Amino acid sequence: MTLYGIGLGPGEADLVTVRGKQLLERADIVYSPGRLSRSVALEYVDEDAIGDLDFPMTKDEEKLRRAWKEAAEVVAPKAREGDVAFVTLGDPNVYSTFGHLRRTLEAFHSDVDLEIVPGVSAMTAFATALGVEIEAGAGLSLREAANGASPTGPDRMILFKVTDAPATHEGLIEAGYDVRYGRRLFMEQGETLITDDPTELAERDYYTLAYAERQDLEIESPTAAFQRGGHQ
Repeated sequence: MTLYGIGLGPGEADLVTVRGKQLLERADIVYSPGRLSRSVALEYVDEDAIGDLDFPMTKDEEKLRRAWKEAAEVVAPKAREGDVAFVTLGDPNVYSTFGHLRRTLEAFHSDVDLEIVPGVSAMTAFATALGVEIEAGAGLSLREAANGASPTGPDRMILFKVTDAPATHEGLIEAGYDVRYGRRLFMEQGETLITDDPTELAERDYYTLAYAERQDLEIESPTAAFQRGGHQ
């Protein structure tokens, strides 16, 4: 009897992994922390098998700890009796609500068996959506950029939670970066938008990311060399 933390991917139901799909279809109950993950899970499970958990959007640590503990108290007995899934967009171990639940279960219900099923993350799928190639040997840093933050330093960055794109853009341009944005990439919920114009993203949206690359960065990607009349 196991609790499975299942990554659903960025939001399109057909980007759920085969393993994730199989476990969802056989789970006795599937817990969802929000409406977006719930809508993806419903592609594979009946609505009466979905259980909701309350994870308040607050920075009040006491309220958060109380919510995590209450959620663990709901999930733990079910996971002792049968197979239970907790679904989350993206990957369960990458900036995910599941991490709070896992740590709380380990602290108060350590007998519960846990297994994590990785999911496609928008922070890797961005390269396909934005037409970016990160070649072998290149460095890429992951940064949070909520509320207009403009992290700088690395030659290449993927920024997530870009909730104030115009402010973030201003700081990055001043620091010498070229920037491209993607909103709701590979998501069925809402309109996907890809742009290098931050004014198109004036409306705040948690599911916005950016790729920033230094303007003076010299990239020499290896290629196969060919000669006319044959190849080497």
